[in-house]
Amino acid sequence: MASSSSLFRCFLHFFFFFFFIISQVQAANLPFHPRDVLPLLPRQVSWPVLNSLNSPVDLLPSFVGSVSSSNRIVNWKGACFYENTAWVEFHNKTGSEFGGGTLHIKVSYPHSWTCMDLYVFATPYRVTWDYYFLSREHTLEIKEWQDKAEYEYVKNRGISIFLMQAGMLGTLQALWDVFPLFTNTGWGENSNIGFLEKHMGATFEERPQPWFTNISVDDVHSGDFLAISKIRGRWGGFETLEKWVSGAYAGHTAVCLKDSEGKLWIGESGHENEKGEDIIAIVPWDEWWDFELNKDDSNPHIAYLPLHPDVRAKFNETAAWEYALSMAGKPYGYHNMIFSWIDTIGGNYPPPLDAHLVASVMTVWSKIQPEYAANMWNEALNKRLGTQGLNLSDILVETEKRGSSFDELLTIPEQDNWIYSDGKSTSCIAFVLELYKEAGLFDPIADSIQVTEFTIKDAYSLKFFENDSSRLPKWCNDADDVKLPYCQIKGKYRMELPGYNSMEPYAHMNERCPSMPPKYFRPQNC
Repeated sequence: MASSSSLFRCFLHFFFFFFFIISQVQAANLPFHPRDVLPLLPRQVSWPVLNSLNSPVDLLPSFVGSVSSSNRIVNWKGACFYENTAWVEFHNKTGSEFGGGTLHIKVSYPHSWTCMDLYVFATPYRVTWDYYFLSREHTLEIKEWQDKAEYEYVKNRGISIFLMQAGMLGTLQALWDVFPLFTNTGWGENSNIGFLEKHMGATFEERPQPWFTNISVDDVHSGDFLAISKIRGRWGGFETLEKWVSGAYAGHTAVCLKDSEGKLWIGESGHENEKGEDIIAIVPWDEWWDFELNKDDSNPHIAYLPLHPDVRAKFNETAAWEYALSMAGKPYGYHNMIFSWIDTIGGNYPPPLDAHLVASVMTVWSKIQPEYAANMWNEALNKRLGTQGLNLSDILVETEKRGSSFDELLTIPEQDNWIYSDGKSTSCIAFVLELYKEAGLFDPIADSIQVTEFTIKDAYSLKFFENDSSRLPKWCNDADDVKLPYCQIKGKYRMELPGYNSMEPYAHMNERCPSMPPKYFRPQNC
C-alpha cells in the first residue's frame, strides 16, 4: 500500500495538472492553423515555436457555465469553435426511479479545419470528458442519475462545463511544460526559476560562494524562524505553484528550539520519517543541518530570521516546548493546507482558476482516492458546515440547501482549536505560528488570531523579527556583498522576502485577504 506521503504527492501532481491549462488562441479562419500541426514537425522546428505559445500556466480549464432546468441554454466562445451552445434534456429511457439525461453541445465556426476543443463535464457525483472537431450537434448521454440527490442537483444547479482553452495539442504541450517543474534535474530547477520570474516577478541573483554558512549555534535562540525555498524535484514543483497562488517567496518553514542544556533542535511539520510519511518532528540541529547540506536533493535555499530582542523577551520557552512535544509524531496538516490560501470568494484564484474548478478537482480525486480525499478536505468542509461524516457530494448538496455556495464555504476561516480524527492539524507554517501563539507572542489578542489562516508570506511579514542589522550574528551574510535584513544560510541564489518584518499583529488577521498575482495587493486590516 502506498504511504500517505506518496498519495499526497500524487494528489498534488493531479491537482496542479488541472491547475494549469489555458492559452490564447487568436488565429484567422484558415484551412489549418500552424499550431495544430507544429507538434508533428521535427522537434528542433516545432518546440521553440510551441514554447512561445504555451506555458505551464496554460494548463487551467476554464469554467464556461452550468446547464440546468432553470439555466436552460449556455453560450460561449471556444478555443477552436467560436460559437457554442449547450442545454440538458431530462429523460427516463431506462425506466429507473430518477431517470437520466442528455447533454447537448452544438459547436460551429472553427478557426481552422484541423483544430478541436477539449471539455470536462462535472457534477458532484461524476466527471467525464470529450473532444469535438466537427461542426455539428454533439451529445453526452447519462443513462441514469446516481440517486435523487444528483437528480435534484443537476435540475437546480446543473452540469458544469469546463473548456481546455489551449485545445488538445496545446494542452499536451502545456502539460509537457508542467512536467519539468517536478523533476529532480537541472532542467526542472531552471523551469521553476523561469516560472517564478515570469509569473511572480521574482529575481534570482547569484550569491558569491560559499553557498552555505558556518553557523555558531550559540547565536541561535528558541523561537528563531527558518524560511526554506526548494526549487527542484517534487517538492520544488509543488512549492513553486504554492508560491504563485499565495504570493510567498518561501515554500516551507521550521522553528528553532533550545533545551535546558543549550542543545539546539529544529521543530518542523512536514519532516519525512523512515516510512516516507510527512510528520511533525523535533530533530537535533546537527542532524537537520547535515540533511539540508548533504542529502536534500531539492536544492533548498534557507534564511534564518532571528526574533527581535523585545519579542524574544516575551517568548515563553517552556510553553513552546510543551506544545512542540505534544504535536511530535502527528501527521502533517493535510486537513487545513489549502484553507490558509483561500480567504475570499474571488480574490485568491489566479484566472481562470475558481471555486468551480476546485470543486471539480475534488470530485475527481474523491472518485480516485475516496479515503484520501476525506483526509484532505472532507473533514475540514464538515467542520465549516457543523456536520459530521458527509462526503463531498453530500457537502455540496447541503451547502446549496442552506442557500450558500461552495465558494463561500471555502472562505470560512479555519479555527485553531478544531480537532480532526487524527488530532490537531497543522501545516508547516501553522505549526510554527501555533507554537508562537502558545509562547505568548500574539498576546494580548491571541484569542482573536487563527494561525491556520496565515500563509508563509503572512508569517515572515509579522513584525516579530530583528530590525537592526548591527545585532545580527557576525556570520550572517558574511560572504555576501549584499547585506540582507535577515541571514541567508544556504543557497546559490539570494532569497527575497517582500514585506518582511512589516506588519503588527491585529485581531482576525489574514482572514479576508486577497492574493492575486503578480502584485498580491493586500488591503489594510483584511
